[in-house]
This record gives sequence, C-alpha cells and structure tokens, in this order.
Amino acid sequence: MDRQLNTRAGAPQRRRIGRRVAWTGVLIVVLLAHLLATRELAERMADFDAGQTMPKRIEVAYVRTIEPEAPPVVGAPVAPPPKPAPRAPRAPRAPRPAAASAPESAPAVVAEASVPPPAASAPAPLAAASDAEPEKTAAAASAAASEASSAVAAGAPASGVTGAPPFEWPTSTRLSYVLTGNYRGDVNGTAQVEWIRVDDRYQVNLDLVIGPEFSPLITRRMTSEGNIAASGLVPTRYDEDTQVVMRDRRRMSVVFEADAVVLANGQRRERLEGVQDTASQFIQMTYVFSTQPERLRVGGAVAFPLALPRAMDSYVYEVIEAQTLQTPFGPLASFHLKPRPRPTRRANELTVELWIAPELRYLPVRIRIEQDVATFIDLMISGKPEMAAPAPVPSTVPKGKPP
Repeated sequence: MDRQLNTRAGAPQRRRIGRRVAWTGVLIVVLLAHLLATRELAERMADFDAGQTMPKRIEVAYVRTIEPEAPPVVGAPVAPPPKPAPRAPRAPRAPRPAAASAPESAPAVVAEASVPPPAASAPAPLAAASDAEPEKTAAAASAAASEASSAVAAGAPASGVTGAPPFEWPTSTRLSYVLTGNYRGDVNGTAQVEWIRVDDRYQVNLDLVIGPEFSPLITRRMTSEGNIAASGLVPTRYDEDTQVVMRDRRRMSVVFEADAVVLANGQRRERLEGVQDTASQFIQMTYVFSTQPERLRVGGAVAFPLALPRAMDSYVYEVIEAQTLQTPFGPLASFHLKPRPRPTRRANELTVELWIAPELRYLPVRIRIEQDVATFIDLMISGKPEMAAPAPVPSTVPKGKPP
C-alpha cells in the first residue's frame, strides 16, 4: 500500500520534470534558430554596407590660389587624350603577287585596311534651354531645346575663338564657403566644392557641415564620378551620405548606365543626352561658360537633364542679373542664375541658385539651396579658390641619353 501511494504521489512530479525538459529543448531549438538567423542577417548587412559605402575620396595637395583676372579666351574644346589602345596582332603577310598582275589600287587598299576604325564619338554638347518632361526621349528633348534663342542647338559644336588655344580642363581645384541659413532657426557652418581630375576621369565632392566642426548637427557629402568628354562631364555614379544628430545615417546612390539611369529609389529612366547629377552640374556650368561665354549674359540660359536621387527632369537655369558680390578678397563681378519655375514641382523639392564669377574662371562663388522661403542654406565664398600643382609633363628624352 505504501509503495502504491508513493508511486501515485511521484507521478505529478515526474510529469512536471518531463514538461520542463521539453520546454528547455524547445527553447534551445528556438535560440539556435535565432542565432543562425541573426548570423545570416549580419552577413547580409555586411555585404549591403560594403556595397553602399561612399567612394573613396581622392586626396589632393593644394599649393596655390587663383587670383581674379579677366577670363581667358579659348577655342573649341577638346577631350583629354585617350589612353593608348593595345596593339592589334600583326596580320599574316599575303603572298607577294607578280608585278604584272598587281592592280594599281593595291597599295591604297592595303593602307586603308591598316587604319584602325574611328573611336566612338563623344556625346554632343549640351542641349539648349527646354522644359522637356523626364519621360521624353533625347530626340524630343533636343527638339524642344530649339525654342530658346540664347542656347546652342543640340549637336552643334561648342563655340570658341578660331586660332585661340583650346580649352583645357583645370587641375584639381577647391572652393571653400561660409554657410548661413535657416532651418527652424538660424544655422551656420562651412562647405566645400572640390573638383579633382585624373587623366580623363573626374571626381566632384560637395561637403556641407552645419553646426560646429567638432560636433556638427548635420553633415552631408555628395560625390560625382565619371569621365571627361568633348561635351563636358559624363557621370557614371552619384553618391550622397547624410548624417543628422540622433538619426540614422542615410545613403543614396544614382548609377548612370550606357542607356539608362538607375535612381536611388530603384526606378530606371532613359539616359538623356548631357545628363548631369546634383554635384556635377556646378562644374558642367563652369565648362559651358568657359567655352561659350556669350551665354553668360542677362537673358541667356543653359539647360540639361538632371538626375536627382528620386527623379529626373530637364532643368533650365536663366541668367537674371549681373551683380557685384562683396567677398573677403574684395568686390567680385558675377552673374546670378536661377532655375526657371516648373509647373510640376514636387513637395519639398529643392531649388539651387548660382552666382558665377567670370574673373574666377567661371566658378560658382555663391550657391543658395532653398526648399521654401523659411528653409534654405546660403554658401558664400570665404577665400580665393585653391589649386593643386599641375601634372608633370612626361619627358620625351629616351632613357640612358642625356637631355
């Protein structure tokens, strides 16, 4: 009897122990599953972060400043010399025909066959001012561009003085600005625009710092990379990195393919002729006015398709007035450019106004970025532009022989 009572009394305890063991096993399985999922997610995030990192900044030493002077007169622009192509394998020599049977045109045919095929032509110069919608094709945008009398027709060669030295892209240049503005109150900071050239490649960096440099409230870096052609800048990639205090870092990229532009939101748009991005547009305008100074006059205009992170539209910048700016190094003549209002402006869309100084190689000496009347930042040049040392000229003296 006692044995039966003890057996009955121990049964609930054994059941409780069994349930605890079962629950422990379930918890272990769930924990292992979570660990595996977390590891896989971490590996995916690491791959994502590696693909989303900002392009490496090209480091440049700036050794001199640009002094204000009359803009140089240049001829038609030329593209940087292309890199030499690998030599094609020598074709097998054909048997020498008899002198009597050789046609008179044989030498000419051989010479023509030995000439390499012409390289692919560079994109045509910038289209004229237009209000083309982003869905229009490049041909439609070029046709609409002819309405602006102050612009050059699409595909026409850039103007230049005959006999003058051809336009040459400058060495790496940096402009520094003092930043003021309003965003729920007054804001202050600094900014820089940096143009870097390496052979036929370029990098443009636009850096904004709002607040003290040792503890900024907002930082933003915008970088454009691409190629240099006879028509100007040809972007291949645009990246934007924004960091706001107490918020997650935000990264956006725009990729320029041969026939399409992939926006930061994943949308694909047709790549229009002369398209620029948020950062490259400033240097592209410098190029346009350097080679076509007649367009920088009150009433003139310049236009190009602009690929923003979430949209692509044709933008028209009109020269609305000549204005003298007071700078730390004295008064400076400039022209004020303002984007033509567009009927389909989106909410919170930013507009950019520029002040171009011909005496400083047509560089932007003031930039105003505005969301609305109460939300804007204004960049004013804080010193003379800085330039890197010119690239060394390769020697033509053969090795081992004195010059």
